[in-house]
Amino acid sequence: MSSPTPRSNRIQGIDVIRGVVMILMAIDHVRLYGGIPAGGPTTGVFFTRWITHFCAPAFVFLAGTSAFLYGQSIGRSKLARFLVTRGLLLVVLELTVVKFTWGFNLDYASFTLAGVIWMIGWCMVLMGAFVAMGLGPRTLGYGGIAVIVLQPVFARLPGLLPPSVHGAIVPFWEFIYPSGAEAAGNIQVLYVIVPWIGVMAAGFGFGATPTRWWPRIGLGATALFIAIAIPTALAQQVTAESPPLLFRVLGQNKYPASLPFLLMTLGPVIALLPLANRATGWFARVCAVFGRAPMFYYLLHIPAIHLAALATAWIRGDGIHHEWYRTAPFASVPPSARWDLWQLYVVFVIVVFALYFPVARYVRRKAQPSRPQWMTYL
Repeated sequence: MSSPTPRSNRIQGIDVIRGVVMILMAIDHVRLYGGIPAGGPTTGVFFTRWITHFCAPAFVFLAGTSAFLYGQSIGRSKLARFLVTRGLLLVVLELTVVKFTWGFNLDYASFTLAGVIWMIGWCMVLMGAFVAMGLGPRTLGYGGIAVIVLQPVFARLPGLLPPSVHGAIVPFWEFIYPSGAEAAGNIQVLYVIVPWIGVMAAGFGFGATPTRWWPRIGLGATALFIAIAIPTALAQQVTAESPPLLFRVLGQNKYPASLPFLLMTLGPVIALLPLANRATGWFARVCAVFGRAPMFYYLLHIPAIHLAALATAWIRGDGIHHEWYRTAPFASVPPSARWDLWQLYVVFVIVVFALYFPVARYVRRKAQPSRPQWMTYL
């Protein structure tokens, strides 16, 4: 891998793409509060869910790329400390602020979630350790790809443990990769560490690739997905209840994220980075604003959507039911109170529009030399 292109040539595309996926993420979270099932037999419901599949892979991958670029300006040792401290902060935020705003409760005994922020936090801690060990972008990049490709191995590793330690280790292994056991502490694990640490490490290595390789990498990953997914879908046994071929091709496994899922989502994102780098106009500027403060936006958008869901239910005549969302993002909205798709998108547009203004103000303050140090972490 040759030396990276100048940082100023790359951050525009990263911010725009990251902003796009942060906006799309709100669609899925509004869907959760509206009680609309993930995927489904209709085209509208299926693609409402499918388009948001790009969010986690793109964000985790670009977090690795951003870490590489940041390290170019502050050095390896400072980058390692930053990744560890920011990662631990994200874990704390997941268990406190994010936990509360999802369900407006802090009942840890009934429900505790290891969600996407938890996963990103621990991946950053691991990346900080790898950087401190002196591992370079080439090693981390190829190592990350190996973790993604070989992730099924992690499911079999607990079976190799001796019986004397198997029972003690497996509950904690659930945070790394699913093995069918119950996670320690009765925590609901939504995002495991593998393969996402591989995605972040691959993004770190990608930060050292020259710009001219981006389209080839992205299109190559997309072509590989097509070569894997179409024959696999065609080989599946089809019944009268089976979804159409297109749905079977695009309906890849996200929990945990399979190789075809990551190829399907990361390939187009990487291929579009050169276009995002050259993007101009109001839409690119709006996306870049959200992309420059993704964590600040994330912390705001969950309570905003939660409050909007309560208001929408009241307007619909369903009443205000906090109990529907006590275990959010696993909401328990009864079928009679589930929203129509048009209501989902109306609430989505209103929430994103309203959040633009505090996020833009935060970005302006963050760009000032006199900004508080804590802003670096959000």
